[in-house]
Amino acid sequence: MFTGLVEATTAVISLEPKGDQARLILRPPFQHELALGDSVAINGCCLTVAELLDNGTAFDLLMQTLKVTSLGGLKPGSVVNLERAMQAGARFGGHFVQGHVDATGTIVSLEASGQDHRLEVALPSEIHRLCIDKGSLCIDGISLTIAELLETSAVFWITPHTFTHTHLSSAKAGQAVNLEADLLAKYVERLVAQSPALRRAEQGA
Repeated sequence: MFTGLVEATTAVISLEPKGDQARLILRPPFQHELALGDSVAINGCCLTVAELLDNGTAFDLLMQTLKVTSLGGLKPGSVVNLERAMQAGARFGGHFVQGHVDATGTIVSLEASGQDHRLEVALPSEIHRLCIDKGSLCIDGISLTIAELLETSAVFWITPHTFTHTHLSSAKAGQAVNLEADLLAKYVERLVAQSPALRRAEQGA
């Protein structure tokens, strides 16, 4: 479980294809505190420490991970957001984030507005329907509040702290981002879809 509060950023060392899979190597600032099997959210995707190397930490990316997330597009030097799994008893400051990416979106624009930045992200329909104004959405591992829900996108206001302490300071329009919808919204959608009364209404009963 994660909170969507980015702990640190780092640059990718390498992304090596291995058949249908890949191995991602980077050097987290907290590398000396990691152990094999630890969970780290990288751009919002929960990955497991596969190997501790002299020059970095290795994570194995499965075919499904490459298919669903934007991690396959990373290159040496790409900056990524990092968050270690939440510790029991720690202060909870973001929202419930599993590190299970639902889909990818695209940055429409990222523009300065006074001290803040306005971020607009295009959302696929399966994510858009789970969003509400002032609700939460995880963007590349960042817990953000939806300031405005548009027809096919969402607008977020980025504070100076978030802008400088995440990879958003180097993000560009057109960039793919990982999306994780609010966990409660996903449960509600499934429960409503399974409601016998709703099914009868849809069938005209």
